[in-house]
Order: sequence, then C-alpha cells, then structure tokens
Amino acid sequence: AHPLPVPDPDAVRMIMYTSGTTGSPKGVMHSHNSIHALIRQIGRHWLVEPGDRFLVAGPISHIGGSIYAFECPLLLGATAVLMERWDADAAVTLLEAERCTHFAGATPFLVQTLAAARRAGTRLPHLKLFVCGGASVPPALIREAADYFERAVVTRVYGSTEVPVTTVGVTDADDVAHAAETDGRPGIATVRLAGAGDGAADTGEVVARGPQMLVGYVHPEDEASVFDAEGYYRTGDLGRWVDGGYLVIAGRIKDIIIRNGENIAPKEVEDLLLAHPDIGEIAIVGLPDPKTGERACAVIVPRGAAQPDVASLRAFLDAMGVAKFKIPEQVALWEALPKNDAGKVLKHQIRAALTGAAG
Repeated sequence: AHPLPVPDPDAVRMIMYTSGTTGSPKGVMHSHNSIHALIRQIGRHWLVEPGDRFLVAGPISHIGGSIYAFECPLLLGATAVLMERWDADAAVTLLEAERCTHFAGATPFLVQTLAAARRAGTRLPHLKLFVCGGASVPPALIREAADYFERAVVTRVYGSTEVPVTTVGVTDADDVAHAAETDGRPGIATVRLAGAGDGAADTGEVVARGPQMLVGYVHPEDEASVFDAEGYYRTGDLGRWVDGGYLVIAGRIKDIIIRNGENIAPKEVEDLLLAHPDIGEIAIVGLPDPKTGERACAVIVPRGAAQPDVASLRAFLDAMGVAKFKIPEQVALWEALPKNDAGKVLKHQIRAALTGAAG
C-alpha cells in the first residue's frame, strides 16, 4: 500500500476573491493552518457540538458559506444543510424539518427569517445561534430576534475574507445588550485601533492579526498597503472600543457599499455610467437600508435636459452584463457635486445631505 501524501499545513489550500476595501478584486490565500484555526475558533466560541446542523443559505463562494458547508462538517462533526437559492419561507421549513442549530448570514437573512418564522407560527426551538454580520446590523433587529426565537442566541459579529471571524460576537444569552449594540469581542485574533488616541471613545482604523488570517494575496503587489509594519491586516474600517473589550465598527474609511453582504465598489459602476449619454457627472454612495444593510444611490448631474432614472440606469448596465446587485436602487438629480480644491468629490457630504433628507 502506498502511504498517503502528507500536505504541508502552511501550503495554500483555498483562494477566495474579495472586493476588499480598495475596490479591486483580490485573491485571498488561506492555508490548511489558517482555516483550521478559524474552524477551531468557531467550535470554541459558537456553541458548536458534534451533531449540530448548520443551515447554509449564503453563497458558498463566500468565506462564510464555504466554511459552514465544507469545513465545519469535517472538523467539528457538524452537518451542513444547503439551500440552492434563498427563500425565507423555505428556509424556515428547512430549519424546522432538519432541526438546524446554527445559521449565519447578513442582515437581510435575519430580517426575512424572522418575518417568515412569524408567518409560520414557529419560534425555531432547535436554533441555538444566529450569527449576523457582513453589513451594518441594526441593534433593534438583534434584540427583536433574540426575544422572538425561543432558544437562540442572536449576535453581531465582524470579520473579512482576510481575517475571518475577527470578533466572535457575544454568545452569553444574558448579555443581549452587547450582542446587539457591539460587534463583540475578538476571538483568537489580536485587534488594535491604529491612529486612535487613549480615550475610550476614540476611533481608529481596525487592524487585526491572528492564526486565522490570510497568508497573502495571489498578486503580491496587492499586499503593498494592506499590512502594517508588524504584520497586522489593515481593514479599512473604523472602530472603537466600548466597555473594556467590545468592538464597535463605526464605518468604513473607503466608500465600499455592502448590500446584502455583497461588496459593491462604487467607482467600477460610476466609470461605466459615465458613458451613459444623459449623465454628465455621477457619484454613487451607500445609504442605510433596513432590508439590505445598504443601498446604492446614484447622485447624477444630468447632461442636457434628460432626466436619467433607475430604470434607464438598469437598462444601460444590464446591457453591459453588470451583476444585478451592483445596479443603483435610487437616483438623485443634482445641479453639481460637492468637491474639494483638488476636484475630488466629497462623498461624505453627499451621504450627509441624502441621509438628512431621508430622515
């Protein structure tokens, strides 16, 4: 008999592409060891026991879906229950019939599962944990779901393809406040806030390093500004600490829009739409949305008398083969875009104006 080959535990075993904080897709490389550390962390912090059952409703081409579908069964003795396409009522039926104990997904999954469970008259008695991340998560949603589901702990978490499950959330059933109002404590990763002062309320860029982090990018040039001098991954997110060790993500330094857990790089879509005959100037910003986490709003300075609307943008981008989730869902027509002296569009001013108007 031939002996089985022994893999190098530090060898790359998975490449996952992400839009990242800079907008250009990067190939994130993980090793046997980094994935193993990640799954061990999940086993330790997410109430997983052999025989538990994960409902996998998110795409398995994302880090979350891939680990619940492929890794947790092998390393934690769990079962994966896969859905081919997302449907909340079908999900509730599956959660019941398959006695699923774990479910993780972005805000829309939790919103819709909660509504579907109410329609079905079930409080999902088998569900132990719902992990919510991937976009801004309304604290009221976590409280509402934690109150409604009979047994489940519901918590926010924070992570990235580069450093998956950076925080493990809060899985103490008696601490709904921190589960809802914060993104939880770090697990095996060390998290720092770069550029933050000593004050407890100070924000800084979230930088993280740990055994579950990527071993590098497919194209080494992508690594240039991503790691600091000590090897911490620079997330591009702003965060602050509360109550001595709970992380709260305060927003993104860059302008990436996260809709339904999918990253949208506004520049990519803006560049395409600048070819639209009715558009003189355009800026796309993310606005808070209770259903999708964020929605993309295109602020347009029209060219001439035409008034481009959502439908005309959709038709234009559809014809170019742009993915549906990247297409703006709202249009605002302005006479001019606010800019600084160097001519850079001031997106924070646009967002402030639009959210003020919406409020």
